[in-house]
Amino acid sequence: MKELASTMKFKRADRVAELIRAEMSDIIIREVKDPRLHSVTITAVKIADDLRNARIYFVEMGKDECSPEIKAGLTQAAGFIRRELGKRMRLRYVPELTFVHDQSFGYGNRIENLLAQIAKQEEKND
Repeated sequence: MKELASTMKFKRADRVAELIRAEMSDIIIREVKDPRLHSVTITAVKIADDLRNARIYFVEMGKDECSPEIKAGLTQAAGFIRRELGKRMRLRYVPELTFVHDQSFGYGNRIENLLAQIAKQEEKND
């Protein structure tokens, strides 16, 4: 029974993380006026079990690396985004937001390029 209770806790954190991801995407698209953030996509949210801290993973569309302007824009908008999340969500505490560039998209692009190169080499050898 104790194991079931701890599993439920993680499921709640996952549900809250997904809700935060959806709301943040909407807030960035519709509410944030900073033009630097128009190309930002929220890819994932990892939230602590106590729902007090959230890591927000993001990418800048079309780029493998994060420009310093994007990171600065997100850091500046963090207070506004957190306030908007508080208005939209029914949580006792709105989590502190930490923005982290999601590097998995860059890795995926490199793997895709390597596979394309291998396919070209195999065509030349045949």
